[in-house]
Amino acid sequence: MLNKDKYLKLGELLVKEGLITEAQLEQAVSTQRQEGGRLGETLIKLGMVKEDQMVAVLGKQLNVPYFSFVTGMLKPAMDQGLERLIPHDFAMKNSVLPLSRTLRSLTVAMSDPLDLILIDNLGRLTNCEINPVIATKSDIVKAIDGFYGKSAMLKQAVEASYDVPVAEFASESAAVEGAADQELSLDKLVARAEEAPVVKLVDLIIRQAIDERASDIHIEPFKDKISLRYRIDGKLYEIPPPARHLHLPIISRIKILSKLDIAEKRLPQDGAFLVRIGEKPIDIRVSTIPTIYGEKVAMRLLDRSQVVLDLNQLGFDLKQLELMRKSIITPYGLMFLTGPTGSGKTTTLYAILNEIKSPTKNIVTIEDPVEYKLEGINQVQVKPEIGLTFAAALRSFLRQDPDIMLVGEVRDLETSQICIRSALTGHLVLSTLHTNDAPTAISRLMDIGVEPYMIASSLISVIAQRLVRKLCPDCKEAYEPSAAELKNIKLKAELIYRAKGCAACNNTGHKGRMCISEIMVINEEIKSLISQKVPLQQIREAAKANGMQTLYESALKKVEEGSTSLEDALLVTLGAE
Repeated sequence: MLNKDKYLKLGELLVKEGLITEAQLEQAVSTQRQEGGRLGETLIKLGMVKEDQMVAVLGKQLNVPYFSFVTGMLKPAMDQGLERLIPHDFAMKNSVLPLSRTLRSLTVAMSDPLDLILIDNLGRLTNCEINPVIATKSDIVKAIDGFYGKSAMLKQAVEASYDVPVAEFASESAAVEGAADQELSLDKLVARAEEAPVVKLVDLIIRQAIDERASDIHIEPFKDKISLRYRIDGKLYEIPPPARHLHLPIISRIKILSKLDIAEKRLPQDGAFLVRIGEKPIDIRVSTIPTIYGEKVAMRLLDRSQVVLDLNQLGFDLKQLELMRKSIITPYGLMFLTGPTGSGKTTTLYAILNEIKSPTKNIVTIEDPVEYKLEGINQVQVKPEIGLTFAAALRSFLRQDPDIMLVGEVRDLETSQICIRSALTGHLVLSTLHTNDAPTAISRLMDIGVEPYMIASSLISVIAQRLVRKLCPDCKEAYEPSAAELKNIKLKAELIYRAKGCAACNNTGHKGRMCISEIMVINEEIKSLISQKVPLQQIREAAKANGMQTLYESALKKVEEGSTSLEDALLVTLGAE
């Protein structure tokens, strides 16, 4: 069917679509005559129309499909060799992106499909018939970076690693040792293509992990291969691994960066180094362990700029925040955060300190390790090798005139007793325990050896928490759950959401994590029950009767709000109800 809009001038079409007025068109034409250039560029420069609106209308005028980055349409087909058909330099210089190829027809995203010379050059370059689609220049640049950028570079480096001969182990290791820096800068990564393959490969593995918001990198040796995995939003994803015979040079490079002993392969080692991207510093903690097939490396990535130290943004609902704030403004007492490793306890503790810190308060912490440096707070790092343990530091803290003390973790009777004495002598003490829920913290303290009356007289509240993945707001889809899914589950919402996947979330369907929690406030009734050494279930029932929202209930509330999926909520709270 003939598209009549095709024969309208661009300015007239914009007026027809109601995006600009006749007066604005006349002003833009006048400016264009004075300054030159194209009318569309002039309209965007004058702020009369947005780039995506302009391109959508231009596509309508030319009867060319409009593709947007946000919708995920600017995602080239994999395994078609498109990056070889149109090289990266050509794509960037001309703002074009190959999307798919069918026989001799190549679909290409262009910012200017009227550029016949460019279309002809593309045909000659690729030996294909060009089928253009239109997209904004900024969207094409973003998509080019994603397609040809770090992930493609990593893929090429991994493929190249299989061509590095085993005989070059010695020269590779020497190159690795010679490349050790005080601080690893990843800004000039692309320009360092001529460096030793292993150096480049390790840098790319780290850069790709940062780009994909990974919290951990795992490099694991097996009999015939290496496994490379990233943990993103709490879940491990496999990444194409390097060649098996490069395992030793890769481990050596990481050890040198972390200032570890490269000759020691029989014992576990811990180290750290700093990565800098532009002005953004990222701490990387390294742990190595000896396995039967060689050393396994785990790297924890701590991007301080991405950490939100604001209680309002961690996922707690208003009622929970109110209960928490009543506890943290108490002048003295003991408050515990509980949950397994990686449940966000430390981040919540830092957010609490960030909220209550003041020039009028002396706050001291003892941590293992100090994860984030907070201004205005005295932070101490545990060093057991010289006798600086949690208990030793706490005894010294009491002579430092503290108002608030944070203890990274209560691990033994001595530490717990000092915490309780501190709480009873006029200090607010914050700490963590590894328990499944809030009431279990009481039985854990008793198991350590703390007397029930001491717990009852010092404890003010216990917060148990977990992290659930947040659904990507750009692509989450609503659906009505089946009767099988809702077996024994009561939801107030008829429609809930599930993950789908788009370009914005790297096709995972999730973007970030948030807290679900239960807060047990220690009132007079619970104090009495603790002192009487009643069964744990009785304390749990009393806490619920007092209004405690369980982890399970907190998770279902996030499902009803559309923040997380039912599957994730049940997975995280399995056994909590």
